[in-house]
Amino acid sequence: MTFVAVPARLSSASATFEAEFKARLHWSADTDAAIEQRVADILADVQQRGDAAVLEYTARFDGLTVTEMKALELTQAELKAAFDSIPADQRAALEAAAKRVRSYHEAQKKASGESWTYRDEDGTLLGQKVTPLDRVGIYVPGGKAAYPSSVLMNAIPAHVAGVGEIIMVVPTPKGEKNALVLAAAYVAGVTRAFTIGGAQAVAALAYGTATIPAVHKITGPGNAYVAAAKRRVFGTVGIDMIAGPSEILVLADGTTPPDWVAMDLFSQAEHDELAQSILLCPDAAYIEQVQQSINRLLPEMPRAEIIAKSLTGRGALIQTRSMEEACEISNRIAPEHLEVSSNDPHQWEPLLKHAGAIFLGAYTSESLGDYCAGPNHVLPTSGTARFSSPLGVYDFQKRSSLIEVSEQGAQALGQIASVLAHGEGLQAHARAAEMRLK
Repeated sequence: MTFVAVPARLSSASATFEAEFKARLHWSADTDAAIEQRVADILADVQQRGDAAVLEYTARFDGLTVTEMKALELTQAELKAAFDSIPADQRAALEAAAKRVRSYHEAQKKASGESWTYRDEDGTLLGQKVTPLDRVGIYVPGGKAAYPSSVLMNAIPAHVAGVGEIIMVVPTPKGEKNALVLAAAYVAGVTRAFTIGGAQAVAALAYGTATIPAVHKITGPGNAYVAAAKRRVFGTVGIDMIAGPSEILVLADGTTPPDWVAMDLFSQAEHDELAQSILLCPDAAYIEQVQQSINRLLPEMPRAEIIAKSLTGRGALIQTRSMEEACEISNRIAPEHLEVSSNDPHQWEPLLKHAGAIFLGAYTSESLGDYCAGPNHVLPTSGTARFSSPLGVYDFQKRSSLIEVSEQGAQALGQIASVLAHGEGLQAHARAAEMRLK
């Protein structure tokens, strides 16, 4: 079967551009009401019945029937055996990727994740104490696809942050375990791992069961049921984000081989029919060359049907008046992945304010960031890069303010606090400050 991908062709100079642009960007994150209700029922059941409910749902949804939870826990020996069993090139790739991811997050921790204090003129000490979370849960998708890279990107920054326990859950339909995922858990330093998934796994992590300890934060991607469950348990535990379909925006000046750009657009389109791939470029002839590359390369792709539906349904090739305007439009989109495919990407980078990750230069394909460049690939989607950041060490730390007021400092601060507290009608607050005054 031959599949055809026809991304929308837009021009910023067109009178209808704004309406066409907004229509192409629109994506509803509303969760199906039936999914929401089913997830609510599963969460409540796991909260009430614990292990028994998890076992029941694992049998029902994953076709994996066991009589006790310990049969669903992967031992460190099993993770090590999985690592030893995979081909040498996969072992080397995992270790190399993990080393780069760890190095990046260690640098991130040094830059922003250390405690600090200072004393002012009267000897009062002020500061911030940064401490890691005690226990986190990471959700790793299973079933149709396996994502060892997700294990590295979620577990390693938690490990670098100093998290005491990292609990991994991964569904294994019909008991089929992916050795590369288990090997990645071994390399990344996962503490405990359970072969469960879905809303029941999120519930077990959030509320705890007799076997699975309750965590303080849950990170990692999943399907609509997992996303709905994470949304519902937020507040009981922290979560990283509710991620939408994957996105890539390529900002091109026409100097990169069009085949490279076409394949970069494919790299996100192959995830999902709802994934979005957009090209912004001021060169109309180059845009046509990219479309020709799409037509020629698509039949070679094993996931051609998904790519075709994604590009036709949500993709766009947009001609802009200039590269400066392309940067402005990019900021409006605030994409998850932003490639600056230009001879001089550093000319345009200062103009770019909103993106999950920015890939500079023609040789920096988004796929390198997905696997092994070092920065985290868990990124804000659906325009949330305007106010959100990539997953990082800071997501696995918390901050406590430090205040030690000296006797001298209490004289000045007490007067200020007294006035403000009386103004708010909180006399006990005022008296507590006034008692310290000489």
